Amino acid sequence: MRRCPIGLLALAGALALSGGPAAADSLVINGTTRTFTLQAPAARPAPLVIVLHGKTQSSADMITRTSWPLIARRDGFAAVYPDGLNHAWAESRPDQRRAGNPPPEGTDDVAFITQLIAKLVDDGIADPRRIYVTGISNGGAMAMTLACERADLFAAAASVVMNLTDESARACRPGRPVPMLLMNGTVDPLIPYQGGRGTSYFAVDGFWSTERTLEFWRRIDGCETRDAATTDLPDRNPSDQSTVTRIDSACPQGRDVVLYRVNGGGHRMPGHFPDAHFTKLAATLLGPQNGDIDGADTIWAFFMRFP
Repeated sequence: MRRCPIGLLALAGALALSGGPAAADSLVINGTTRTFTLQAPAARPAPLVIVLHGKTQSSADMITRTSWPLIARRDGFAAVYPDGLNHAWAESRPDQRRAGNPPPEGTDDVAFITQLIAKLVDDGIADPRRIYVTGISNGGAMAMTLACERADLFAAAASVVMNLTDESARACRPGRPVPMLLMNGTVDPLIPYQGGRGTSYFAVDGFWSTERTLEFWRRIDGCETRDAATTDLPDRNPSDQSTVTRIDSACPQGRDVVLYRVNGGGHRMPGHFPDAHFTKLAATLLGPQNGDIDGADTIWAFFMRFP
């Protein structure tokens, strides 16, 4: 696949977004209509990336405020952007571990994503050997829940600004190892890097630290507990108040676990697109957004290694 620098793509964002095919669609799950937007590839079947929004967000936010549509168009994979009910996902944490309104009682988002994958495979759009899931915040928790409950479906998974809790860890019994990428900020006011309760008024208690979450996935995938390598990435945007360190694990082949630690980063998706409409307010409430890497491009580079 031909890869162009994502920074150049960002300059042409409006053109690429208007040119990429995307269509709203729906499924009925247990009597409830569930919506999603599909960006179909030119050649089929293709790799499929499922992109899960954070709480209070929708599929439109992932389409307009991340580079996923640009990367999908550049590299020819399918991207699907589902919508959570009440703008939230019914992942494995109990309601008291989630800020804000949860989805309606009885919501089965594992069934929703499972049937969505089945539809896209049956329609000849998605290659069943190359299906990936990623999400941010509440969507990151849902991505981990899917890796735990339906490991058979996914070639790899990635979670942005989220840690495990006691409840989500106890519920995690994947049928096989799943390569996992974590991307967390060290000054996140909602999902604290060191665990516990964040500094935000909207934060809830009970989160594991990122190190403990990383160790959990290393154990699941049969990796050693030590860091295999620690790499400080170039500080390409000195004005963003943050840097990035990549932490690799010593894992069996095909079971990689990687952490991108955003030093000084907040509850934000690293990238070259503003991830919020009111950027100054977002910086105050959520902390700095890193611009040294593009989160979506980094995650896709990880996914491509695992057919």
